Amino acid sequence: MIAEHTLFPWGGWRTIVMEVEYPEGNPCATESTPLPFQTDSPTVKDDITLPEIPGEVTVNGMGASDREQSDEAVPRSSSPSQDPETPRTKLCGYLNKLGGRLKNWKSRWFVYDEGKCQLLYYRTAQDVNPLGRIELKNATFGYQLQADKGTFHIQTPDRTFILKAVNHEAMMYWLQQLQLKRWQHRERPVSEPTQPCGGEPSRCAENEEDFLPTVKTPTGLVGEEAACRPAPRLHATLSNVSFKHPLTEIQNSVHSLRLSRPSQDLSRSVFFWDELQEPSGSDTSTQGNQDSSAPPTPETPMLLADLGRKTRSLSPSLRSKKKGGSSATMPAAWRQAGPDRASPHHHEVLSLAEEVKAQKELVWLLHKALEAAQQEKRTCTQFLAAEGEQERLELLRHRERHVADLGSQLEALRGQRETLQRSLAQRDAHIVELQEHVQLMMEKNHAKQEVILKLSEQMSNPQPATPDLTGAKLAQQQQEEVENLKDDIEAYKMQNNFLNSEIYQLTQLWRNSSEQSKSLMVKCAYLEAKNCQVESRYLGVLRKLQENKGLDSTQQEVVKSLIEEALQGDVNDVLKLNPVREYDEYGFKIIPDYEVEDMRLLAKIQALEIRSHNLQQETGDKALLNRWTQYLSGRPSGELAASPELKALLRAGVPREHRRQVWHWLVRARTLSFRERHPQRYKELCQKIQTSQHPASRQIQLDLHRTLTSNQRFSSPSNPAVQQLHRILLAFSWQNPTIGYCQGLNRLAALALLVLQSEEEAFWCLVAVVETIMPQDYYSKNLIASQVDQRVLKDFMVEKMPRLMAHFEEHNVDVSLISFNWFLVVFVESLASDILLRVWDAFLYEGTKVIFRYALALFKYKEEDILKIHDNVEIYQYLRFFTKTISDSRKLTNIAFNDMNPFPMKLLRSRRALHLERLQAELSELERIQEEFVAESAERKDKDLDDDEDA
Repeated sequence: MIAEHTLFPWGGWRTIVMEVEYPEGNPCATESTPLPFQTDSPTVKDDITLPEIPGEVTVNGMGASDREQSDEAVPRSSSPSQDPETPRTKLCGYLNKLGGRLKNWKSRWFVYDEGKCQLLYYRTAQDVNPLGRIELKNATFGYQLQADKGTFHIQTPDRTFILKAVNHEAMMYWLQQLQLKRWQHRERPVSEPTQPCGGEPSRCAENEEDFLPTVKTPTGLVGEEAACRPAPRLHATLSNVSFKHPLTEIQNSVHSLRLSRPSQDLSRSVFFWDELQEPSGSDTSTQGNQDSSAPPTPETPMLLADLGRKTRSLSPSLRSKKKGGSSATMPAAWRQAGPDRASPHHHEVLSLAEEVKAQKELVWLLHKALEAAQQEKRTCTQFLAAEGEQERLELLRHRERHVADLGSQLEALRGQRETLQRSLAQRDAHIVELQEHVQLMMEKNHAKQEVILKLSEQMSNPQPATPDLTGAKLAQQQQEEVENLKDDIEAYKMQNNFLNSEIYQLTQLWRNSSEQSKSLMVKCAYLEAKNCQVESRYLGVLRKLQENKGLDSTQQEVVKSLIEEALQGDVNDVLKLNPVREYDEYGFKIIPDYEVEDMRLLAKIQALEIRSHNLQQETGDKALLNRWTQYLSGRPSGELAASPELKALLRAGVPREHRRQVWHWLVRARTLSFRERHPQRYKELCQKIQTSQHPASRQIQLDLHRTLTSNQRFSSPSNPAVQQLHRILLAFSWQNPTIGYCQGLNRLAALALLVLQSEEEAFWCLVAVVETIMPQDYYSKNLIASQVDQRVLKDFMVEKMPRLMAHFEEHNVDVSLISFNWFLVVFVESLASDILLRVWDAFLYEGTKVIFRYALALFKYKEEDILKIHDNVEIYQYLRFFTKTISDSRKLTNIAFNDMNPFPMKLLRSRRALHLERLQAELSELERIQEEFVAESAERKDKDLDDDEDA
């Protein structure tokens, strides 16, 4: 702070307190904005005090914000890596600005601020306070050919500034330098010092060289030379005065009057402060390199104390001078010695303070992480060591609050995503506008080129010369017009190149914004999956407490209230960031509904587990998709060959993008011979449907409305898929008269129709399953082959899961009551849609062995949960829906194809043959008993009639 005593025209002495600044924007000025007038002489406190927190230095009692402003006020010396012989050209100079209510030109001194990427403008080069600023971070530059010479505009999101240079070269120099500065400000990190104009070219400069040649610096129009020259004078005296900023004009005028006093210091160059800050000689440069590269030493506290003592020793003398009524302008000797002595220590103090601050932040983060880990460990220990249930309930409430905190974090991330999406939409709209402008300019250029061609043709076929001079004058005018049009073409080409550079930079910004949006989406999905896991565990704990019979009535009521509170909201309301879709790509309902009221809690737990699993398996699905794409890319469509590689891929599952193609090949391979003999078989059957009615048509019509009721495409009778399914089932009933129609075939045909999306292909898929994959008599009237498979399944369960089978026998549980429907419809409506389709991928290739593998895997997956149930009714109730609670398809597939090995097909055939023979013998015995009973009943009826006749 500098106190100056000034005698004003209206009388009386007043003390003006002015804050000394050296902004990078206007290097000519030495002081900044005057503060309000004070009647008393202020007390100047320039002591540098050491605060309690190490690493922070407070100047004049200022806080952190004041200290940052003072740091910005001190001009930065050039980088040590820069060549000292290279002149440093500052981007500043006089330009005319169109403004005011009368829209007239006013001369302004423009200076570029590298730290904030702003273009400050003053009335003259000697002014201290700027009249305004132009934000260049999101600005675009351009110029119109029809405008005055040297006129260009800077368009910001708020307004458009129209400026005018002395000539065309100066205009192009300003445009290129502003474009380069804007790109450097976006590319450089926050801690990286800005590159001066005379430094090494950046990547943006290298890119711009492809569009426009570098314009040389106009001599005398920018930099120090332009500052030393007088300001351009306009016609009117008051036309250059800014009536919009009267206070700023008064402050600048007072500063100009003070500078007009004769002084030895004021006779120096306007860039005197920058000259003081530049290193002189090789010693200074070497010292700067050492200071910037060397780490902080243990002598730093001594340097801080020494700097504080030196500053306090200077304070009394400076205070005495100011109290004695000396001028506010510092003597030249003191100004020259002060910065040279204190500036290195000051910069070292600031660098050490920043380093200590960074270390504190790191220690704070590590401390928070350690506290979180210790808190989690203590919580788990307390929960396990708690003797009473009340303590455990308190821990559960704490976890519930943690879940609420995670929900608030998800809300904040969603807001960030929406903000980024709006910003991206604005940038896309701006790009579209620029593209339209470029298209318009190209059309104008094309029209002018056509005019030039016509004129060139006229010039190539000149009229015969006449004695008068009118023809010569006309030719001269046309030649001048051609030259003018050629100049316009060159100007349009230059403008087009400039716009191309703008579009290139906007494209880079759009790509960066898109990548940032994708990273945020991945982060949101990860947090959402973690939130689902935490809530699922919380509900699981509540379920265990509900089943605990050792709780008293109060505790049971508390647990019941918590469960009701958890069940009040729907799953879709919990997952607000990326809500769960109700149906998948094939129309299946992702989260099943439970009719039993007691299973609502289990349904919500399952929904959360499915959501968390789907969010986490995206990476694996992408890898599987890449494997299938690579496998199918080298083969023509429909020409796959059986191989171990294809078998492994089918067991892992077919991605949705390739499932239709793969199923088409599998079905065609199963029915190739029959389709070659009867290529128009399905069309013939459809024609027969229209002329004849099958006996099973009534049963088929009844079963249509009971087919995949949870699927979106079969939910309405008017849906086209229902009519297609009707025709497929009627056609198959005529195709196979032995079977005709059996309940369960409707589900097989419906699934094939959903995937293959073709009525005829779905018909052939049904034929392949019933007539080639499944054993004979699997869908006959007595279902003998289906009964055989149930006995074979029990044999395999005794071998591979003896504990579970003993548990079933102990409680009189017949597994075939549950698994019979699995085999008959190949798990349709028994498994989640994604797992069901993976089962069918392998089933169409390997056959019925896959059904046995997955049936055993389902019981193995939930073996431990089943063993905990000791009631016959509860076991049946659990087995009725437990398959839909399985969400981890990878784990189930691993159990089916790894844990169930060995599983040879030869063993399966021998077991089927053995049980088929036994079942046929049992059926023969049953038929013999039935015949004897019928004969005996008829004979008894005859005897009764004879007795009546005798009577």
